[in-house]
Amino acid sequence: MNPRATLSLEGAGGEQHRAALAYLTEAFAEAILAGIESDSFAQAALSAALQELVATYGEEAVAALTEALPGRLRAGEFSLSIRH
Repeated sequence: MNPRATLSLEGAGGEQHRAALAYLTEAFAEAILAGIESDSFAQAALSAALQELVATYGEEAVAALTEALPGRLRAGEFSLSIRH
């Protein structure tokens, strides 16, 4: 765990974040072309992301981050389409 690192999704729009998202989007597309269902890939990616975050920040920091997710999800923050 990196004690100096701060876990937050706020301000996650930097250049490194955009590059990482591009890699993830490409991997997602390749998995779909290989016949992996999108929900299976998404769940595996989420699991891998949580494992990496726990390894870096620890369980408590990741638990605190995920506690804010339900409201953000309901607000449409992670939706790709426009909500009606």
